Amino acid sequence: MDIMMTESGASSSRQGQVQVHFITNSPDIELPEGKRQLLVPTNVRRYGLSQILNSESMLDTPAPIPFDFLINGTFLRTTLEEYLTANGLSSETTLNLQYVRSLIPPLYEASFEHDDWVSCVDILSRSSVAGIWDGNEVVSGQERILSGSYDGLLRFWNKSGQVISTSVSSSAGGHTSSIKSARFISPTQIASSGLDRTIRVWKYTEAEDHFSADLKPILELYGHKGSIDSIDVHGPSNRILSASTDGAIGLWTTLKNSAPAASASLLTSGPTAKRRKIATSTSTPQRGPLSMISSHTAPVSAAIFNPLDSTVAYSASQDHTVKTFDLTTSSLVDTRTTSHPLLALTALPGISSQLLAAGTSARHITLLDPRISAQTTQVMTLRGHTNKIVSIAPDPESNYGLVSGSHDGTCRVWDLRSSRHGTKDEGGGLVGEAVYVVERESEKGGKRPVGGEGIKVFGVGWDKDVGIVSGGEDKMVQVNRGRGVTRPDN
Repeated sequence: MDIMMTESGASSSRQGQVQVHFITNSPDIELPEGKRQLLVPTNVRRYGLSQILNSESMLDTPAPIPFDFLINGTFLRTTLEEYLTANGLSSETTLNLQYVRSLIPPLYEASFEHDDWVSCVDILSRSSVAGIWDGNEVVSGQERILSGSYDGLLRFWNKSGQVISTSVSSSAGGHTSSIKSARFISPTQIASSGLDRTIRVWKYTEAEDHFSADLKPILELYGHKGSIDSIDVHGPSNRILSASTDGAIGLWTTLKNSAPAASASLLTSGPTAKRRKIATSTSTPQRGPLSMISSHTAPVSAAIFNPLDSTVAYSASQDHTVKTFDLTTSSLVDTRTTSHPLLALTALPGISSQLLAAGTSARHITLLDPRISAQTTQVMTLRGHTNKIVSIAPDPESNYGLVSGSHDGTCRVWDLRSSRHGTKDEGGGLVGEAVYVVERESEKGGKRPVGGEGIKVFGVGWDKDVGIVSGGEDKMVQVNRGRGVTRPDN
């Protein structure tokens, strides 16, 4: 079938044309065999191709379906003619166009107000990592959001914005300074860390009505000499990884009987010593690290477990490096050097090989291949933020998506299939641009101005059941929800 269609859908015979073969992975919108090959104008873009597919002679849909198109795994963001030219292809080429339903933006759902800045967030649901580790499925409707604050307190929220539990104060065994990181180890166990140079492990027990809970400190971990700005956890092995401004990475166990004794010098000095002298009734066990690895020459911003192998860890530092460690031997395996201080790190498993995404002080995200055999350190650069990037989380439903939180007051959603070749000023290579920008919402309604005062985003998480959760300088936990944001084949 040879049909010439213009951008508006009208027929034409006065312009270049190219043969395309439409394919999809969604059976409900698959074209009949005889309609998949089509001659289309080379000047059409995504919108024109979407109109062609929705026409009576093609899918003949009751209501138009917005489509996106991929060629060789990358979204088409130009005309077909521009694509052919950029890739050195002639108009005699037959292009395989994979069509997918257009991405759904993460719409604003709710905000929960804190008394102070929100430094970090984590999510518990039946599809979250901690929920899967536990094996006992979290009941739908009982998902929990965990937030840590500069007031030194942890808070647990339900999706309606009700506080289920708040951690105890410093006088009763809580943190003595601002919390910087907090993670679910399981539905009943949490780890947190902060400016007081400690990691605390908590037992979380909900009441039968699920509207209140008890949060009790059960372990204090000492070993760092600076603020512990980031932690990661691995529930099945009862392990915690920590990253500190002292330049070290700590490996810890949550099992008090297996943990080494804490250093006496750290227990008798530092910001927590005074609280311990006052709170003589507090008898939380105090332990030290399994190992303390000092390999960086500047503050360590993040340390994470390899999600496919918990004996391997990665770290990112303000010394511009990403390092790989063998946790079994506490040894450095590999070092990758970048051009800028690194402030955040996450892993994106499942693409042809595992990639690491590192947020920088230079307002972009660097994608790295951590394999020792990799020929190129930098795989792609994600550009668009206007201030430093301090938090990154992977899309739980896609191997290609991630969300970042920045001091510019936005979270940005990225799809690695949406890329272009960088300009000379950008250093060349592949460059990705955000597919969505999530702005902060005012408690009075409406968006806060991007880049305005008091809106820095400090932490972001992404969960299949709850959505994108972020916290920041506006003292709010914000929830945005969009089904299949970077997995449009829903």
